[in-house]
Amino acid sequence: MSKGSSYQCDSSTGGSNNGMSMHDSSSGGDSHDPLEYSAPAVANREEKAVTRAKFLFFFVLLLAVCGTATATFLLMEDQERNDFEAAFAGLGSEVSTVARQKVDQIFSAMDTFSVFISSEVEVDSNERWPFVTVRHYSLKAEKVGEMVGLENPAFVFCPIVNEEDRAEWGSFVSKSAPVWYQESLDNEGYTEWFNHTVEDLMNKTLPYIYTYALDENFGLAGTVEVDRPGPLLVNSHMYPIQSALLVGTMLTGFDAELFPEIVAQLKITRSTLRHSISFTQLVDGLGGVIVDSQIMQPIIEAGELVGVILLKLPWVEFFQNLHVDGLFDTIAVLRSSCNIGFGASLAENQLSYMIDSSQAVFLGQLDAHNPKYDNLVVSRVLVDIDLGTAELPEGVCVPKLTLDLYPTEELEASYQTSKPKLYAVVVVAIFAFTSLVFLLYDYFVGRRQGKFMTRIMRQDQIVSNVFPAAIRDRLYETEQKGSKGDGLFDPLGGGGGPGGAPLADLFLETTVVFADIAGFTAWSSAREPAQVFILLETIYGEFDKRAYRHNVFKVETVGDCYVAVAGLPEPDKDHAMAACRFARDCVKAMKGTTLKLEVALGPDTSELELRVGIHSGQVTAGVLRGERSRFQLFGDTMNTAARMESTSARSRIQVSQVTADLLVASRFSTWILPRKNKILVRGKGEMQTYWLKTKAAKGSMSAQSKHDMPTLEETASEMSDGSDGMAETHANENYDPDCVSPMSKTERLVEWNVEILSPLLQQIIASRGGDVVPKDPSLPQKEATIGTGETVLEEFVPIIPLKRFDAAELSKRLSATSIDIGEEAKSQLRNYLAN
Repeated sequence: MSKGSSYQCDSSTGGSNNGMSMHDSSSGGDSHDPLEYSAPAVANREEKAVTRAKFLFFFVLLLAVCGTATATFLLMEDQERNDFEAAFAGLGSEVSTVARQKVDQIFSAMDTFSVFISSEVEVDSNERWPFVTVRHYSLKAEKVGEMVGLENPAFVFCPIVNEEDRAEWGSFVSKSAPVWYQESLDNEGYTEWFNHTVEDLMNKTLPYIYTYALDENFGLAGTVEVDRPGPLLVNSHMYPIQSALLVGTMLTGFDAELFPEIVAQLKITRSTLRHSISFTQLVDGLGGVIVDSQIMQPIIEAGELVGVILLKLPWVEFFQNLHVDGLFDTIAVLRSSCNIGFGASLAENQLSYMIDSSQAVFLGQLDAHNPKYDNLVVSRVLVDIDLGTAELPEGVCVPKLTLDLYPTEELEASYQTSKPKLYAVVVVAIFAFTSLVFLLYDYFVGRRQGKFMTRIMRQDQIVSNVFPAAIRDRLYETEQKGSKGDGLFDPLGGGGGPGGAPLADLFLETTVVFADIAGFTAWSSAREPAQVFILLETIYGEFDKRAYRHNVFKVETVGDCYVAVAGLPEPDKDHAMAACRFARDCVKAMKGTTLKLEVALGPDTSELELRVGIHSGQVTAGVLRGERSRFQLFGDTMNTAARMESTSARSRIQVSQVTADLLVASRFSTWILPRKNKILVRGKGEMQTYWLKTKAAKGSMSAQSKHDMPTLEETASEMSDGSDGMAETHANENYDPDCVSPMSKTERLVEWNVEILSPLLQQIIASRGGDVVPKDPSLPQKEATIGTGETVLEEFVPIIPLKRFDAAELSKRLSATSIDIGEEAKSQLRNYLAN
């Protein structure tokens, strides 16, 4: 195939494929960014600048939105918190005031109760202490409880029995106990679990002062008479009467000083003749521990302590009966200045309760409030017994009770509304609407500019496909400097006039590669256009990959001829080696690609082979301006390379003497083998050429010993200039086995048909669905009756039963692609096709 003397730059790789700039031998060494003047580069720069400005604008706008919304939210949230703090301060003040008033009311009622009992004894001159019977004790205690706001108060009247009165105590209890027992039963009534009579209670009343052995269970078996000397604090009257009945005994006559807290209170009361308070520990019905307080009110006769009244103060009931409107989810911490006892350390002298307007819950002997509300505490002293200058016994502590109120997160949440979020959303919505208006404006402007830029980019893409990157940039540079006219289509407008120069360069060291597909003309004449282009696109695509890999510049493709050059646009001192490596890879890629395409394009596709010619020398490269301007190469090097290709052989690479000398100079002499006979080149005469080995020689021989290998035996006659190929034997050459087809043409044809027919067999198997029609045993008899009828219709006999169509069964069948026909079936098909 003859080649012209000029070649255009292929649009698919003309400069952007390898990313190198064009070498300008006449530019005087001026350097510039190769992408500086390209329309994509300019568009990208401007687009990036606009994009950065947009991002900056939106970033500032976003910051403004976030800042304004956050400030609005925080301000509204802070306002709600201030409202909450102010509301809790008022609520806490009201709760603490009511609690203090209630405590004062309890102590006042206790004092009144003690005065009433003392005065009753004075009126009845027949009684003396400690032999006192308080008439209607149950009713009076009940009224006192109602007055202080306690629903289930527990009052105990305890006189002090001196040693000289101990003997008389038993007869006094036998006479007085039935009286107040009966009065209590009449006042309190009977319950389901307490239905005792006076006789029952007297049977459980002991006629002496007793206590319990701590190592024994409470009951008759555990009672013992008190043997320590008086005075003794003894239980006499109790309200409610149910609390006077312990397991097995009545508490009438019980030594109250059995409990340490009562002993400590009695010491304070005897020393100060003032009321005192302590703590008691109880176990509720669920096994939980409840800590309550006990108030001891003295009864004084003639300046002496003659008895006390004990009141159990349940703090749970105390807090839930405060009846303060708006009170809920508040932590009340009751702190004592003295040790509460029960193994508690000083840090644990505090009780915590969760209170609201209707109920209270004991949380434990701890400080249960949330520390983040420390600054919101509302504190008030509930109990502060002013003893004045009275001296206390050693080791006795008079507790000072302080009530601290704290809010909870639930209480704070009740003051929180959706206003902060709502206001923040409104601010964001305003900014969002503003941004939407801007985006709509930007969209319409961008759409108009996009259409304009699309047109420019398409024009630039056309220019980039026609010219290498360096030539393209020089064209843009010329336009940017203010040249008049069309620099591409006007030979004088882009530099042909005064002060301008054509866009042309001389490259002194290059290697040109011509690769032609041998047998393509005959093959393509029997193929459809789509198949021809599938072949060329696939093969040239593989060549393009290898050109990029070896730094080789693709010039153009003319039909089935691929033209490439090494050493430009960017000079490369190893251009000969790069071109040879590229050519060798192309030969191998040709064989592998045609084998892969054989099934799709026909078995004779693998018979297509590549014929390659290489020559080194100088070329002139540039742009011929005018109609359909393009990048072209000129020079004798192009003609000689074309002759090297036309006189080469199938699957062979022929290089000229110049290229061979460059390989030898680069110490790659083992790559080539000289041809036995010189070839006749039109316009050149006889030339000595060389074969480039398509596979590197193996072994550990030195470069010189490899170069001295025997030359290739060429038994076929040399082809004249312009021949389509030449028949040469390669018996003595270390020929590349990768370029030899492993199967004959007949075998490849058979395999091609097997691949085509196998899917048809799969479809047949799928259509059968794997079901087999059972054989009819009466088939021989039916066959014998064929043709025995008298009429034509009677001669027809049904022999093969047909299955009825079943759509559900058809949907369950396997797909054809999932069926494996097996190697045996393929082997039978292969034998059928071969024979």
